[in-house]
Amino acid sequence: MNMKNFLITGVSSGLGQAFAKGALKSGHTVVGTVRREADVEAFEALAPGRAHARQLDVTDDEAVSAVVSEVESVIGPIDVAIANAGYGLEGIFEETPLSAVRAQFETNVFGAAATLQAVLPHMRKRRGGHLMAVTSMGGLMAVPGMSAYCGSKFALEGMLESIRKEVAAFGIHVTAIEPGSFRTDWAGRSMTRAERTIDDYDELFTPIREARIAASGNQLGNPEKAAEALLHILDVPEPPAHLVLGSDALRLIAAARQAVDDDIRTWEKLSRTTDFPDGAQLTSN
Repeated sequence: MNMKNFLITGVSSGLGQAFAKGALKSGHTVVGTVRREADVEAFEALAPGRAHARQLDVTDDEAVSAVVSEVESVIGPIDVAIANAGYGLEGIFEETPLSAVRAQFETNVFGAAATLQAVLPHMRKRRGGHLMAVTSMGGLMAVPGMSAYCGSKFALEGMLESIRKEVAAFGIHVTAIEPGSFRTDWAGRSMTRAERTIDDYDELFTPIREARIAASGNQLGNPEKAAEALLHILDVPEPPAHLVLGSDALRLIAAARQAVDDDIRTWEKLSRTTDFPDGAQLTSN
């Protein structure tokens, strides 16, 4: 495997930390972003000289651009950028304040967009590189009580799909990483939970919230194995546009896509009735 320079946002914990440790273990150089100054020293101690921490809030667009420029100048060309920083917001849609929904999108969508947009000009000039973002199985399927989170991940999926088609001619690969449930603290202290206020949703949502809390720490997915899977696709000639991680993600995404396909087939005749007979057909390129 060729040694590469990684930029990974959100390496203090979770899958971001697992990806960083896996890359460092394989001999790569990793610049990882952290929110707290206290996490800088701990990350750089993982591999002195190859692990570089930068304190960053990905919702600060100017700071993101400054960090990317500094990394390119001081550490070296960024070969792989992984927009990982994000968090989960759990809550019934009707109960979730719009301010919390906006904050969810600010980090999960716009933080990722700022990161990828800052890195892209450098990769385009070099005619190569790999842009990645951690979406979720929740970017291709949805469950009750996660409307803001799934909405942000669906948005990120659409963004990545379009970017991939825009930059393919420059030798730049784009991959959406879609994890299922992994044994991290995502569903524990890292989860933001909207306050319950409407009794009508108790029967539906109370068991869901309790089950998620109970399963925290005993999830199916192994973060180290996720890192191995990610590293595996770096040197293949045609890396995937979608990297689904975990058998639970495979099962739930397949069921969700089947439901969409069923609707399309069932209502196909009605869908076709809305055309002008002489209209232009679009292509996806």
